[in-house]
Amino acid sequence: MRLGVIDIGSNTVHLLAADVRPGGRPLATTSDRTVLRLMRYLTPDGSISEDGVQALVAAVTRARTVAASENVGALLATATSAVREATNGADVIARIEAALGQPLQVLDGETEAELTFLAVRRWFGWSAGHLLLLDIGGGSLEIAAGSNEIPDAAASVPLGAGRTTVEFLPEDPPGEQAVERLRAHSVSVLSHVTPTFDALPRPDHVVGSSKAIRSLARLVGYPVPGWSGIDRMLLPREELGSWIPRLARLPASARQELPGITPDRTFQIVAAAVALHTAMRMLNVKELEVSPWALREGVLLRYIESMSWSGAGI
Repeated sequence: MRLGVIDIGSNTVHLLAADVRPGGRPLATTSDRTVLRLMRYLTPDGSISEDGVQALVAAVTRARTVAASENVGALLATATSAVREATNGADVIARIEAALGQPLQVLDGETEAELTFLAVRRWFGWSAGHLLLLDIGGGSLEIAAGSNEIPDAAASVPLGAGRTTVEFLPEDPPGEQAVERLRAHSVSVLSHVTPTFDALPRPDHVVGSSKAIRSLARLVGYPVPGWSGIDRMLLPREELGSWIPRLARLPASARQELPGITPDRTFQIVAAAVALHTAMRMLNVKELEVSPWALREGVLLRYIESMSWSGAGI
């Protein structure tokens, strides 16, 4: 069966279509996304502006059309921090559901972390032991850790790359003083959750997922020895930290000329780097491994699992 996931995030509306079967690995057939950067559309009262809602509805309509053209048999639609935290979220959800023609599942931060952790666990396998996951989206940063498919601890904090760019790094280039303010804010926010993860066993593998982390790995990382390609990259904290002042001095137009920094990430990559570097430092992580699987794959896997348990065919 071909399943589709529409992931309505703070940066993009992303459709992933994949052929699935119980006990098998999802085989991606289509990946289509629209860049929105919803944080640009937030008004002072925390609502998404009418222009933002219209852009969101148009992107969702496009994703639904692409899914139909790809013969997707079942469509799973999820939304994360930008929609769940908007003060006009109920109206936004109703308009998205009208465009979809079906219900929208709005994930809370902990569920988002758990689903991403499930995907990473399946990608690395049981032999990877205790995993620590870091995932940076547009609105939030997720952390999860454990030895099973359900993490022992999961947390979501408001340190997404889009959110913190708007709040702390609005100038282009932002400059080092703004970066230091964001770093101090990140320390303050993370200090409420890092003790929970410090109390767990030391991880056998520290994993980073999300497009922002993959971009940073292309910029400062290197392949796992004996491997090649982004699927097996290492991202070292020291090299990441050394790049942050350089990124902060460059205008966005110059950043997109760097390896791995795509045009849709160039405005937010500094904030992503600061949040990730701070989290790695506070969790005593010297380097992390990049996972190509993240939230969308986790949603697919959980659905396949639920269908298998219910006895329904796929």
